[in-house]
Amino acid sequence: MDQMTREARITAAHQFDAATRRAFFENILNRLGGRHTSLVPFDEVMNILGQTRPKRTRPTPEIIPLDKIVGSVGRYRDFTRTFLPTENVDKERWVRVASLLEGPGWPPIEVYKVGDVYFVKDGNHRVSVARANGLKEIEAYVTEIILPEDITLTPDMDIKQIILQVERAAFLERTNLHRIQPDVRMEVTEPGHYQQLIDHIDVHRYYLGLERGEYIPYEEAVRSFVHNVYLPIVEEIRKSGILKEFPGRTETDLYLWIARHREQLRERYGLPKPPSPHTAVSTFAEEHRARPVQRIIKQAKRMLLSPKRHSPPALKEEASSVTEEQA
Repeated sequence: MDQMTREARITAAHQFDAATRRAFFENILNRLGGRHTSLVPFDEVMNILGQTRPKRTRPTPEIIPLDKIVGSVGRYRDFTRTFLPTENVDKERWVRVASLLEGPGWPPIEVYKVGDVYFVKDGNHRVSVARANGLKEIEAYVTEIILPEDITLTPDMDIKQIILQVERAAFLERTNLHRIQPDVRMEVTEPGHYQQLIDHIDVHRYYLGLERGEYIPYEEAVRSFVHNVYLPIVEEIRKSGILKEFPGRTETDLYLWIARHREQLRERYGLPKPPSPHTAVSTFAEEHRARPVQRIIKQAKRMLLSPKRHSPPALKEEASSVTEEQA
């Protein structure tokens, strides 16, 4: 081993130790801040998007930005989201790759391009070393995955956000909401909740058909649901100002919680119909604005109550007058 190679390996070893220390502290800070720390697994993304997406391989290597590489085909547990090495990475291999940077250099890495981001097929260590040395770009052979319509992937996304985007696209395709009611935007922050909205529309359509004694076209049911079920609750949410109590959540998130809360109130107090949007939102707000100690006391009191509970005044008044509203 010549002197230049020996010095390069010593430098690379120091870089590796520094990078693993940064990975340790970065992981702690990201977890405290609620930010995603891991690389995105390519296979899981493909499973979410559907595995039969067409691919287009570009014949010549090109320069790609390192900060848009967000995942890996098989080594997503070995590096952090910024490609710092974790304890899973073999130091000797990392050092060997790093020592080549000042010498013969590297061959291009191989990546999949999905939307606006890249996943490493071959060359994870090269990406890690490049980022540790402050490089901004790297040469790569690119195979592009064609995304479904209305789906985009950006560097700040994690798996949950990708799932939400796919589910939102399916929701819009099913309901056509963006064309039927372009002024109404329904967005949720938890996977599975778009399907809950579809279920609410289906139930509303069923009861609307019973009420009218006729078949209800789906688009008509969507319009009716928006105006007669969804928006009345959302308007009460806005009036109450309760959304600020739930940072990072949306009006549609609260709609789903309050719709469930309405049913719980109906069952709890034996009401013939769900309470009004105003009552549902106000009682929901009262419960969730209570201090933790007050909540514990309230729950204890409920446990001590007999099964035959008395309805609070606001609910008693509605028991005989509220109309059927199914979400």
